[in-house]
Parts: sequence; C-alpha cells; structure tokens
Amino acid sequence: MFKGLRCSSISSNNERPVKQNQYPRRRFIRDASLSAALTWISPNLLFGAVDADVMDDALERMAKLAPLTNHGPMAAEALVALGCKDRVIAFVEAYKKRFVSAYPASTQPISQKNWQEALGDAVRVADWANLFHRELQEKDWKEVLNHWCDALAPGLAAAAGHGLIRTAHAVRSLSRRRTDPRLRELAQGLAYWAAYYQTLPELEKPNQRIAATPKLKPAQAFYRIPLLPMERRANGGSIMIGLRSLHDFAPFSGVADLIDPSANSQQILSEATETFANAYVKNVTRQNFITLIHTVTATTALRSLLPFVSQETTRKLIRYGWQLAAGLYSIAGAGSVRTLEEEEIKRDNLIDRAVNLQEEHAIKFTEACLREYALNPKSVYLNAAADAVSRL
Repeated sequence: MFKGLRCSSISSNNERPVKQNQYPRRRFIRDASLSAALTWISPNLLFGAVDADVMDDALERMAKLAPLTNHGPMAAEALVALGCKDRVIAFVEAYKKRFVSAYPASTQPISQKNWQEALGDAVRVADWANLFHRELQEKDWKEVLNHWCDALAPGLAAAAGHGLIRTAHAVRSLSRRRTDPRLRELAQGLAYWAAYYQTLPELEKPNQRIAATPKLKPAQAFYRIPLLPMERRANGGSIMIGLRSLHDFAPFSGVADLIDPSANSQQILSEATETFANAYVKNVTRQNFITLIHTVTATTALRSLLPFVSQETTRKLIRYGWQLAAGLYSIAGAGSVRTLEEEEIKRDNLIDRAVNLQEEHAIKFTEACLREYALNPKSVYLNAAADAVSRL
C-alpha cells in the first residue's frame, strides 16, 4: 500500500483529475522506497489487515469464471496492493458481466504419476486445479509452490505468461493471510499455468549452452534478442499463437542463455523490468502495446514467488522469465530507438486514471510499474504506465 493514496475519493466517472501539489515527488520516493523495503522484510508489515475480507469476497465472487482470459483475480489483488480496497468489489461485479462461460468440469484425476501427460491440455484445467487443491490441503503451501514452480518453469510462457502472473498475485495475497479462498486461487493459478503450459525454443545440448555467448546483464542481452521478421509474425490471433512462431525461428534458441540466472535475482529483475519498460516506450504502437505490457508484468510477477522458493527454483524462474519477456519482445518489438515525450507524472493521478478505467491491464500494469519504481526509481516506469493507461 502506498501512503497518500485515497481511492475512496476517486471520481466514479471517466474524469482524470489532476491533484496539484498533493504528493511531492521527493516525499513519494521516500515513502515508496520504505514500502518496497517493508515488502521484502514481511508482507504482513506492509499490508497488515488492510484487505480485511475484501480479497476473499472478491475471490468468492469470481470462483466460477472460466480461467482463460480471466484477469479478474489478478486485477483485484493489484487494487488491494495499490491501497484501493474500497474499489475492489465494484470492479469485480462489473468485470463478471463480461463472462459467459463458467469454469469447466473435471474429466479425470491427475496424480504425481501421470501429471506430465496432462501438461498443456487446456481441457483438463479443472483436473489440474483439483490436484493442486488437494496438495494445498495436505501440505504447506510454500512447499507446494516451490515443487510446482520448479516443475512448470520451462513452460512459463503459458497463456502469454498469465499462468505465472495469476500464480504470483495469488501468492502475494496468500502471504498476507492464509484463507481457503486464497488457497483455492493459488490452485487455480497453478492450474492455469499447467493447463496452458507452453515452452519456447532453447539450445538442447549442454555443450551448446556452454559455448553460448558469455552471460550478460539484461540491458546488454536485450540487444541480442533477434526480432521475428514482420512477414513471419501472426496477423491477429492470440499472443500464444505469436509465441509458437518462435519455434520455427532458429536465431531465438540461444536467447535463454544470454543472462546468468545465478546472479543477484533482485538486481536482475530490476534491470530486466527497466529494460523492458524502456522497450515498451521505444516500440509501443496501437497494435503491440498489450504484448509489450506483458514483458514487464510477467517479469515483475517473479518477485512475488522468489521469497518462497529454493535457489535452484529461483534460477529456473529467472532463466525462463527472461526467455518469456525476450520472446514477447521478439514477436512484437520493432527495434525502435524513439522515445515518448517525458512528462511530470503524479502517482496518485496515475492510479486514479487506471482505477477509473476499470480495465484490468491498466490496473495490473500500473501496479507493476509502481512496484518496480519503488525499488528502482526511474521515470520510465511512470511514463510507460501513463502511456498504457492512455491507450486502454
């Protein structure tokens, strides 16, 4: 939660108020940095009971929504993180009206013996959810999370990264308070990841990886991401279809090995999110902005998982998280070096605009950019968020 935000005062129409001199930049940087530090010390210190029962209420209201394209639980949790808990239920009720399909029925059980054959089978998403729900009832949720993050990491591109993102929002919520609705949401996030499991191409032989380019920092490695030729890009269709096209694009296979996943994970994430926020600003168009948004939100999502997984799992998540963001850029980037005109961004006004839109990408991207800005106060995060909000 960020000090100085009063979501209850946000206008209910589409006006975008500018609150002059209400929240000085220097004070914001100070308070945001403090909030970020507290997040890593203990999520409970930062959030306490601010979400009360609103998150559980929101999850109960969305429990039966079909998983694919369901951003509702993620956006609701992002609203809580932004300090806008009083806007959550109104958002959820409006969001629910957009869905006509319900959560599918189970077909056959998945177990530890047969789970691999069910990977990537979207029809079996309910079977996956049942498996994870059983395990979460029998074991500590952190143990379950670590085991499955390790197993599912190679398919982190699932649903254009939404399996990862939904799991991460569930984990952050669960880390504040353990409740049955939040455990169920974690089960559904992991199920989303497993049922839409999707890998991206990489070098197959160990000796190829050893001989690969020396490990670079994300900002350096970014310039080695090969762009999928325009004539080979999918015209229309989902981001998932676009990512599949990389399997016929040999230059991309070495991208996962460009960075060192064993380096300081927090520093890598800050460098990566700043790099891809800059890529958003330099490459954004009306056609590609949703894809480019996910290069940041997916990478930021890793932060919520890392405190609860092993070092080995952390390395896997960093490796495949970088590969996913690079893949999204490869299918959507233009290699542009232009810049958006920078403006003085007022954080409270930025949040006001995102929340008033009641648009899930606006809410999630704004929250992700502000979280990264709190850790790495670069203006590119604010300008990227402001641009995305203006396009949604």
